[in-house]
Amino acid sequence: MDASAQSGGTGGGGTGGDATARKPTPKRKEGEKARKAKRARVSRPAFTIQQGEDMLLYISNTSSQSEGLLWTSRRKNVSKAKLLKNQKKKKKTVCSKSRLKRKTVKEEEEDRFPEEDRWGQLLPEEVLVNIFQMLVVQDGAVPFLCRVSRVCRLWNAAAATLTLWRKVVVSHCWIQPARGQTEKTSNRIKETFTWLAQNRFSQLSDFTLCHWATSVDFALETVSEFCPHLRSVHLSYCRGVTGSGLRSLGLHSRNLQRLNLQHSEFQVEGLVDFLEEHGKQIRQMLFTRSHRNDKVLAAIAKGFCPDLELLEVNKKLDSKDTELSVCFQSLQKACPKLKIFRMFNIQIQHKAMRKRGESEAGFPLLDEFCIANTEYSYMTDQVLLDVLFGSTRLRVLDLRGSTRITTFGLAQLPCPKLECLFWGQYFTKNIGFTSVKKNLQLLMEKWGPTLQQLDITNQPFTEADLEVALAFLAQVAEADMLLSLNLSGTKITAQALRPVVERMTSLGYLNLSSCRNLPRGVKKIYRSQEEIQELLTNLH
Repeated sequence: MDASAQSGGTGGGGTGGDATARKPTPKRKEGEKARKAKRARVSRPAFTIQQGEDMLLYISNTSSQSEGLLWTSRRKNVSKAKLLKNQKKKKKTVCSKSRLKRKTVKEEEEDRFPEEDRWGQLLPEEVLVNIFQMLVVQDGAVPFLCRVSRVCRLWNAAAATLTLWRKVVVSHCWIQPARGQTEKTSNRIKETFTWLAQNRFSQLSDFTLCHWATSVDFALETVSEFCPHLRSVHLSYCRGVTGSGLRSLGLHSRNLQRLNLQHSEFQVEGLVDFLEEHGKQIRQMLFTRSHRNDKVLAAIAKGFCPDLELLEVNKKLDSKDTELSVCFQSLQKACPKLKIFRMFNIQIQHKAMRKRGESEAGFPLLDEFCIANTEYSYMTDQVLLDVLFGSTRLRVLDLRGSTRITTFGLAQLPCPKLECLFWGQYFTKNIGFTSVKKNLQLLMEKWGPTLQQLDITNQPFTEADLEVALAFLAQVAEADMLLSLNLSGTKITAQALRPVVERMTSLGYLNLSSCRNLPRGVKKIYRSQEEIQELLTNLH
């Protein structure tokens, strides 16, 4: 046997004899790199905790600087045909699953809210309504109830309770600055307002509209049509109120008793016509005075509102028309049931028609009389007596700014149980006082036992007069009667102040600012009984 055959036999026998021997690894081609062993990728945590001296620091790793350092999976290159095929399979499986298993609304809400956040869905509806009622009193029904009704079905049902919608304030729908309201936006506002009136306002009794420059008549017509229990309408800083909207109120709102048009622009003739036709049902009337709407007060004086109980007139801050002629005799005859009369920052010129007759009763039910202003006043002792000669039930008298009123004139008033006297002098201009006032003790003798609030800011009483008056007040008044005392800008002394502070245990407000005769550190405002007791220790 030759060498080549022998070698081939030996090689074949060796291979066949070792059955478990590994196959030789194929040789790498030239230029091919060795493959690295695959390692499992570990995602980096989103935070790092470091221990300081007295605290643990939580450092986030998901900031913009380390965003590129986080591991993200790489998508393999897949052909477009294979991708389309996989997408079709996924769509088929999803559709089949959704058809077989459809979640109920309750299950969807359970998935939407974790178990610890589902307390609002587990409350009884009556409890939820009581919670909403407290929030509505504080924040108003709109937009609070509109927002909570979108939380879940239970909250929607609770927010739809009609008793929560008895008092509603609708403000202006603000849009982008310096841009007007488009027709599309206006139509959406009207649709929303109409839906609320039809579905939520059936028990509405108090309605307020704020800062509406357009569609005010539309709002009044809609509310009056769908709200049979409407009792009060307040238009604040609104424009474009015409006789059409007011006429709709008169035709549909038979229970309307309060009409507040302060700081709003309205058609005077339309309001006068409304009062002439439907003024008998109005109990409270409030408006802002201007030279164009003096006819409103004249209409009231003619007897268009015989059951009027509250009349309040103010003026704009930038208005120069401050003087107004008022015939109180006509008002006394036209409004015998008047209980509250207020005129703010208006200089009243009394217009006397004739001498007072014995049969005239004045304002027998008047409870509050206010003619406060910050400029000057034409009110005198005689005019005040002509107005209040029949007001034996008067409890609140506000004469701030009336420099011509004296203590003798106040002592002649027929009201024996006055509770609040505001007689301070608040001026925005430099107006000097006429003379030094005296005999403050006459007022303490008359109203000391019933007086709860007293304001004599900047009144030019002497030190001796104040001392006698406050000493008499401390003697005749009960310890728990006086609640508020304003002596700002007066000549009160520590000796005159001490007996009042010691005696009045219910005194919760004491103003001693700008009192030159008091020591330093004492001339300030005290707003609680604790602060007043600290003042007492400083006065000793």
